[in-house]
Amino acid sequence: MPFDVLSDVPDEALLIAFGNGDAAAARELTLRLTPRVLAFAARMLGGDRGEAEDVAQEAMLRLWRIAPDWRMGEAKVTTWLYRVVANLCVDRRRRRGRVRPLDDAGDPADAGPGAAAAMQDRQRARALEQALADLPVRQRQAVVLRHIEGLGNPEIAEIMDIGVEAVESLTARGKRRLAASLANRREELGYDGE
Repeated sequence: MPFDVLSDVPDEALLIAFGNGDAAAARELTLRLTPRVLAFAARMLGGDRGEAEDVAQEAMLRLWRIAPDWRMGEAKVTTWLYRVVANLCVDRRRRRGRVRPLDDAGDPADAGPGAAAAMQDRQRARALEQALADLPVRQRQAVVLRHIEGLGNPEIAEIMDIGVEAVESLTARGKRRLAASLANRREELGYDGE
Protein backbone atom coordinates (compact mmCIF):
# COMPACT_ATOMS: atom_id res chain seq x y z
CA MET A 1 0.00 0.00 0.00
CA PRO A 2 1.25 3.53 -0.64
CA PHE A 3 2.54 5.12 2.55
CA ASP A 4 0.21 8.18 2.48
CA VAL A 5 -2.86 5.98 2.10
CA LEU A 6 -2.04 4.23 5.39
CA SER A 7 -2.27 7.43 7.38
CA ASP A 8 -6.08 7.19 7.23
CA VAL A 9 -6.24 3.51 8.21
CA PRO A 10 -7.35 2.82 11.82
CA ASP A 11 -4.78 1.37 14.22
CA GLU A 12 -6.71 -1.88 14.58
CA ALA A 13 -6.76 -2.48 10.82
CA LEU A 14 -3.03 -1.74 10.59
CA LEU A 15 -2.29 -4.22 13.38
CA ILE A 16 -4.31 -6.91 11.63
CA ALA A 17 -2.52 -6.13 8.35
CA PHE A 18 0.83 -6.44 10.12
CA GLY A 19 -0.31 -9.73 11.66
CA ASN A 20 -0.85 -10.88 8.08
CA GLY A 21 2.66 -9.88 7.04
CA ASP A 22 2.23 -6.26 5.84
CA ALA A 23 5.49 -4.48 6.72
CA ALA A 24 4.18 -1.08 5.56
CA ALA A 25 1.34 -1.37 8.08
CA ALA A 26 3.85 -2.07 10.85
CA ARG A 27 5.95 0.91 9.83
CA GLU A 28 2.92 3.23 9.85
CA LEU A 29 1.72 1.94 13.21
CA THR A 30 5.22 2.29 14.70
CA LEU A 31 5.55 5.87 13.48
CA ARG A 32 2.09 6.67 14.78
CA LEU A 33 2.24 5.04 18.23
CA THR A 34 5.85 5.02 19.40
CA PRO A 35 6.14 8.78 20.12
CA ARG A 36 2.92 8.65 22.16
CA VAL A 37 3.91 5.64 24.26
CA LEU A 38 7.43 7.00 24.73
CA ALA A 39 6.10 10.32 26.03
CA PHE A 40 3.59 8.55 28.30
CA ALA A 41 6.28 6.24 29.69
CA ALA A 42 8.64 9.17 30.32
CA ARG A 43 5.98 10.98 32.30
CA MET A 44 5.08 7.86 34.25
CA LEU A 45 8.77 7.27 35.07
CA GLY A 46 9.49 10.79 36.28
CA GLY A 47 11.26 11.89 33.11
CA ASP A 48 13.75 9.03 32.85
CA ARG A 49 14.17 8.98 29.07
CA GLY A 50 16.36 5.86 28.96
CA GLU A 51 13.91 3.76 30.96
CA ALA A 52 11.01 5.23 28.96
CA GLU A 53 12.69 4.11 25.72
CA ASP A 54 13.10 0.60 27.15
CA VAL A 55 9.43 0.52 28.19
CA ALA A 56 8.23 1.84 24.82
CA GLN A 57 10.33 -0.74 22.99
CA GLU A 58 9.04 -3.58 25.18
CA ALA A 59 5.43 -2.43 24.75
CA MET A 60 5.77 -2.26 20.96
CA LEU A 61 7.39 -5.71 20.91
CA ARG A 62 4.45 -7.09 22.87
CA LEU A 63 2.09 -5.45 20.40
CA TRP A 64 3.88 -7.10 17.47
CA ARG A 65 3.72 -10.48 19.22
CA ILE A 66 -0.06 -10.32 19.66
CA ALA A 67 -0.70 -8.93 16.15
CA PRO A 68 -1.47 -12.30 14.51
CA ASP A 69 -4.16 -12.96 17.14
CA TRP A 70 -5.70 -9.47 17.21
CA ARG A 71 -9.43 -9.41 16.54
CA MET A 72 -11.07 -6.22 15.32
CA GLY A 73 -13.58 -4.75 17.74
CA GLU A 74 -12.40 -6.41 20.95
CA ALA A 75 -10.30 -3.43 22.09
CA LYS A 76 -8.63 -0.34 20.74
CA VAL A 77 -4.93 -0.74 20.04
CA THR A 78 -4.12 2.45 21.96
CA THR A 79 -6.11 1.32 24.99
CA TRP A 80 -4.29 -2.00 25.05
CA LEU A 81 -0.92 -0.32 24.50
CA TYR A 82 -1.37 2.37 27.19
CA ARG A 83 -2.32 -0.35 29.68
CA VAL A 84 0.81 -2.34 28.83
CA VAL A 85 2.99 0.76 29.16
CA ALA A 86 1.40 1.70 32.48
CA ASN A 87 1.96 -1.81 33.85
CA LEU A 88 5.57 -1.88 32.66
CA CYS A 89 6.19 1.53 34.27
CA VAL A 90 4.65 0.44 37.57
CA ASP A 91 6.82 -2.70 37.53
CA ARG A 92 9.97 -0.64 36.90
CA ARG A 93 9.09 1.84 39.63
CA ARG A 94 8.55 -1.01 42.09
CA ARG A 95 11.90 -2.57 41.21
CA ARG A 96 13.58 0.80 41.44
CA GLY A 97 12.00 1.47 44.82
CA ARG A 98 11.77 5.22 44.44
CA VAL A 99 11.57 8.04 41.92
CA ARG A 100 14.81 8.98 40.22
CA PRO A 101 15.81 12.62 39.89
CA LEU A 102 15.17 14.31 36.58
CA ASP A 103 18.79 15.20 35.87
CA ASP A 104 18.97 12.86 32.87
CA ALA A 105 15.56 13.76 31.44
CA GLY A 106 17.06 16.02 28.80
CA ASP A 107 15.78 19.33 27.61
CA PRO A 108 13.19 19.93 24.91
CA ALA A 109 14.50 21.12 21.56
CA ASP A 110 15.15 24.87 21.42
CA ALA A 111 12.52 26.07 18.97
CA GLY A 112 11.47 29.10 21.01
CA PRO A 113 11.82 32.73 20.06
CA GLY A 114 14.82 33.35 22.29
CA ALA A 115 17.15 31.95 24.91
CA ALA A 116 15.24 33.43 27.87
CA ALA A 117 11.91 32.04 26.67
CA ALA A 118 13.49 28.66 25.98
CA MET A 119 15.02 28.58 29.46
CA GLN A 120 11.69 29.46 31.02
CA ASP A 121 9.93 26.77 28.96
CA ARG A 122 12.48 24.20 30.12
CA GLN A 123 12.10 25.32 33.72
CA ARG A 124 8.31 25.02 33.46
CA ALA A 125 8.59 21.57 31.88
CA ARG A 126 10.97 20.40 34.63
CA ALA A 127 8.66 21.80 37.31
CA LEU A 128 5.69 19.97 35.80
CA GLU A 129 7.66 16.72 35.46
CA GLN A 130 8.78 17.05 39.10
CA ALA A 131 5.25 17.75 40.30
CA LEU A 132 3.92 14.82 38.25
CA ALA A 133 6.62 12.55 39.68
CA ASP A 134 5.49 13.46 43.20
CA LEU A 135 1.90 12.36 42.53
CA PRO A 136 0.79 8.88 43.54
CA VAL A 137 1.14 6.54 40.55
CA ARG A 138 -2.60 6.16 39.83
CA GLN A 139 -3.21 9.92 40.01
CA ARG A 140 -0.23 10.57 37.75
CA GLN A 141 -1.47 7.99 35.26
CA ALA A 142 -4.99 9.48 35.17
CA VAL A 143 -3.73 13.08 34.85
CA VAL A 144 -1.21 12.25 32.12
CA LEU A 145 -3.70 10.20 30.09
CA ARG A 146 -6.41 12.85 30.39
CA HIS A 147 -4.59 16.17 30.19
CA ILE A 148 -1.39 15.37 28.33
CA GLU A 149 -2.37 12.44 26.10
CA GLY A 150 -5.88 13.89 25.62
CA LEU A 151 -7.82 10.67 26.16
CA GLY A 152 -11.43 10.61 27.32
CA ASN A 153 -12.48 9.31 30.71
CA PRO A 154 -14.13 6.11 29.35
CA GLU A 155 -10.92 5.12 27.54
CA ILE A 156 -8.82 5.94 30.61
CA ALA A 157 -11.17 3.84 32.73
CA GLU A 158 -10.61 0.91 30.37
CA ILE A 159 -6.84 1.39 30.39
CA MET A 160 -6.70 1.61 34.18
CA ASP A 161 -9.36 -1.07 34.69
CA ILE A 162 -11.49 1.18 36.92
CA GLY A 163 -14.80 3.00 36.61
CA VAL A 164 -15.26 6.39 34.96
CA GLU A 165 -16.12 7.95 38.33
CA ALA A 166 -12.83 6.69 39.74
CA VAL A 167 -10.99 8.26 36.79
CA GLU A 168 -12.74 11.57 37.44
CA SER A 169 -11.82 11.38 41.13
CA LEU A 170 -8.17 10.47 40.45
CA THR A 171 -7.87 13.23 37.87
CA ALA A 172 -9.45 15.85 40.13
CA ARG A 173 -7.28 14.88 43.10
CA GLY A 174 -4.17 14.81 40.91
CA LYS A 175 -4.90 18.25 39.47
CA ARG A 176 -5.43 19.67 42.98
CA ARG A 177 -2.12 18.20 44.14
CA LEU A 178 -0.34 19.57 41.06
CA ALA A 179 -1.83 23.02 41.63
CA ALA A 180 -0.82 22.96 45.30
CA SER A 181 2.66 21.73 44.44
CA LEU A 182 3.23 24.46 41.85
CA ALA A 183 1.34 27.31 43.58
CA ASN A 184 4.35 28.72 45.42
CA ARG A 185 6.42 28.68 42.22
CA ARG A 186 4.16 30.91 40.06
CA GLU A 187 6.52 33.89 40.10
CA GLU A 188 9.64 31.75 39.63
CA LEU A 189 8.04 30.05 36.61
CA GLY A 190 6.94 33.35 35.06
CA TYR A 191 3.22 33.06 35.77
CA ASP A 192 2.99 36.02 38.15
CA GLY A 193 1.21 38.22 35.56
CA GLU A 194 -1.03 35.47 34.14
